[in-house]
Amino acid sequence: MKEYLFIIRGGEDMSNHSPEQMQEHMMHWQKWMGGMAEQGKFVGGQPLQGEGKSLVEKGTQVIDRPLAEGKELVGGYLIVKAETLDEATEMAKGCPGFEHDCSIEVREIRAM
Repeated sequence: MKEYLFIIRGGEDMSNHSPEQMQEHMMHWQKWMGGMAEQGKFVGGQPLQGEGKSLVEKGTQVIDRPLAEGKELVGGYLIVKAETLDEATEMAKGCPGFEHDCSIEVREIRAM
């Protein structure tokens, strides 16, 4: 089985949602990830903070970046196991982030 990275981008700002709405949304995430874990296909993942730094010019220049600029914000990542890219893509379709307008890029992790 191969490993795939789900890069989760964008989505609506949920800071104005009630604690109950946030709790319900988190339960959807737990159910989705738990289902993959029960199948032995969930490896790990984390949400990411909205700020970061970029290294450009061959690493000689460091740019502070508020990364909360719309759809390109990478909100988190997951690593899953699947037999094929198509299977991983089907697994990604269950992501609760779609309820709040995120997008997911599915990439195979190449073995080193």
